[in-house]
Amino acid sequence: MQETKWTKRRRVRGYMKEVERRNRLQMRAYVIRKRNERGQDHDFLSTMKNPDNVVEFDNLKTYFFTDSGTVKAVDGVTFSVPRGKTVGVVGESGCGKSVTSLSLMRLLQEPAGQIVEGEIRYNNGTRTVDIARTPEDQMQTIRGNEIAMIFQEPMTSLNPVFTIGYQVDEAIALHNPDMDKAAVRIRSVEMLKMVGIARPEGIYRAYPHELSGGMRQRVMIAMALACDPKLIVADEPTTALDVTVQAQILDLMRHLKNQISASIMLITHDLGVVAEMADEVVVMYAGRIVEKGTAVDIFHNPLHPYTVGLLRSKPSVNRLTERLYSIPGQVPNPIDMPDYCYFKPRCERSIAKCDGEYPPMIRVSETHEVACWLHEKEGTPHA
Repeated sequence: MQETKWTKRRRVRGYMKEVERRNRLQMRAYVIRKRNERGQDHDFLSTMKNPDNVVEFDNLKTYFFTDSGTVKAVDGVTFSVPRGKTVGVVGESGCGKSVTSLSLMRLLQEPAGQIVEGEIRYNNGTRTVDIARTPEDQMQTIRGNEIAMIFQEPMTSLNPVFTIGYQVDEAIALHNPDMDKAAVRIRSVEMLKMVGIARPEGIYRAYPHELSGGMRQRVMIAMALACDPKLIVADEPTTALDVTVQAQILDLMRHLKNQISASIMLITHDLGVVAEMADEVVVMYAGRIVEKGTAVDIFHNPLHPYTVGLLRSKPSVNRLTERLYSIPGQVPNPIDMPDYCYFKPRCERSIAKCDGEYPPMIRVSETHEVACWLHEKEGTPHA
């Protein structure tokens, strides 16, 4: 029987009321949880599974509660960032890369966006905390000081009405209250000089709109490194830059990482950047990890059909082709995701078992894991 206009309207209205009810319950639970966290500083302390890691994501789930339904932007992500290493997080736009980094920095638009489950364990060398349960006053001592972020678009990250010097000074003074204004200014000029900016004293007095894209990105890196962080989160730091400036920025990040002995979590969709920078690679699709391993594992022995598609989509100077390959289909709607493998509708190698439950992470070697039923016999399921 064909659904009438009025029947459809009633069904949609009922769905919207149910979504509104669930969102209201979730917001109430969030307020209660935050209220209980106050004054319980010991509750956010944790223990690393591997002391050689600086950050461990353990079954992280970050959801957004919207009027259309619950958006599962990050849905059970587990990986780690070893101390002194660069980990590249790759995937198409909308796969959850940036939300993972914002969860680490606790910069989500709460309460609509929340970490609903999982842990983000961070080790600064003296203690380990669970970022997901850390009170906001404690996060202010970690964010920008121990964990710094280089945002995707510097023109929107920098305030257009304040000078470059004022904004770099603010980052340094906030985490170093014992420094006077003269010492803060000297430190700011030193950081601008460190990132390769010519005449740093002049740039110190300039406004963001007076600088080129590459210069603004260098300023963002200077602000991120001003307090010698343990971890640098770089969210597509070379987007919209020409290839010459991009190469300079990558060389700069690599040099500064070694200089201050920091780790880098590099978020990008550019596989060329990952191949040049990353020691380990995490491939995300629709809020989940589909493959992870060393850079050699991913680039020389890709196992998941999605990873293979990403690598085939990358242009190569050594291969002659009439048309660049593109993965068929589109990323699924993050609301009401199916129970089976999210990549199945776009996969060219799907089998009958792909219609069943979502595949677990299967360990095929000591450093290589993949979530695909095609490789079930090659390894062992890994929780």
